[in-house]
Amino acid sequence: MTIGFIGLGGMGRGMAANLLRAGEPLLVWNRGQQPVQELVAKGAQAAASPAEAARVDVLFTMLADDAATRAVLYDGGALAAMPAGAIHVNMATVSVEFAREMEKAHAERGIGYLAAPVLGRVDVAEAGKLNIVAAGPAQLIERVQPYFDLMGQKTWRFGDTPEQANAVKLGVNLALICAIEAMGESSALAGAYGIPSGDFLDLLTNTLFAGSPVYKGYGAMIGQQRYSPAGFKLTLGLKDVNLALDAARPKGVLAASGQAVRDNLLRAVEQGDGDLDLAALAKQSLGKPAGAS
Repeated sequence: MTIGFIGLGGMGRGMAANLLRAGEPLLVWNRGQQPVQELVAKGAQAAASPAEAARVDVLFTMLADDAATRAVLYDGGALAAMPAGAIHVNMATVSVEFAREMEKAHAERGIGYLAAPVLGRVDVAEAGKLNIVAAGPAQLIERVQPYFDLMGQKTWRFGDTPEQANAVKLGVNLALICAIEAMGESSALAGAYGIPSGDFLDLLTNTLFAGSPVYKGYGAMIGQQRYSPAGFKLTLGLKDVNLALDAARPKGVLAASGQAVRDNLLRAVEQGDGDLDLAALAKQSLGKPAGAS
């Protein structure tokens, strides 16, 4: 089968590189050309446009949000270029509403659509160790499973409707962001009594939350006040919390913690921290020590 990959940002670049191990033709497209050339040097073929990258049996996209994906699929001609019977696998974190729109638009053209957002940061993507959350028709997942196995350590299946995978991913990110908020608040409490935040978080991540990569990784970043370079920008965290709240509202889900953490994310962005790592959310509780980045 021929494969296309659109969106070679921090995550997509590593994911596409791992797909090259399939030994099948891989067409790649990205707005910026540097990651394209890096992958061409590894054996990929450069597409001149999103439409050219989409003339394949299986198209993977890993773009920033709903708007970026819509621009590539519609304005860039990717959806119109896909042949009937092809499969589009959207691996980005997008809204459940957009997932419904995409499912309908693809079905009208006789194209399969799967949602397969991922769990993991850039280094995990490069190592091919992502956790992949997939939803959509089972027979389509079976067809692309060999490619998921190249990019991830496990595929978690969550239903026959693509929006279900997006709801799961938004729930995961909401839990992650609330965990960062909790670490910031709890270490601020200990700090008010003279306990260094690093010492408190060392206790927390080696007792109650031992073995948790979220608490371990982000706890270390918060304790060291190490907020750059960003593996996952704070602005993207704000985007995901907003999407989670949008998904919760029509279902009558009370997401009180999500509402509170969104307010802190908004303040962080207003204060100029949007391009820092999501761990910088903790600064809202801890304050910004002199000389901290």
